[in-house]
Amino acid sequence: MAENPATDESNAPAFNIEKLYIKNASLEVPHAPEVFRTRTQPELDIKIAIASRALEEGFYEVSLQATLTAILEETKEKNTMFLVEVTSAGIFLAQNFPTDALEVLLNVTCPNIIFPYAREEISNLVTRAGFMPVYLAPLNFDEMYRQQREALAQQEANKQA
Repeated sequence: MAENPATDESNAPAFNIEKLYIKNASLEVPHAPEVFRTRTQPELDIKIAIASRALEEGFYEVSLQATLTAILEETKEKNTMFLVEVTSAGIFLAQNFPTDALEVLLNVTCPNIIFPYAREEISNLVTRAGFMPVYLAPLNFDEMYRQQREALAQQEANKQA
């Protein structure tokens, strides 16, 4: 008797975290040691970039690059107090997902898993450089993804107009 493909477990979506790791980390303190003499709180600027690529059948690498720049505003000049860049990544098993669901998985779910590790590494690097720890607030990757999709749709609409 043949099994119903709808109930066949081999067709069921499968997701697993295979490996999480730091792919790249760098720290710059361009104005040391003078920067340590200031008591001014810096303005923090954070940029996030997400990338994913297929490795082999059902396996994907997702990377999250976080760049944090601390800027001091003194005497009409902006000075970089420090710049930290961390790329955290993971290898994920994602099988039997529809294309739309896979896209959300790689752009929302996986970055949600990776971000706490990038945030911790940034805090560690900043502290080891001699500054007070920086604790980044959690990010809403659902909203970031929605905004990205809206921007792409707007670009397509502008091309067709």
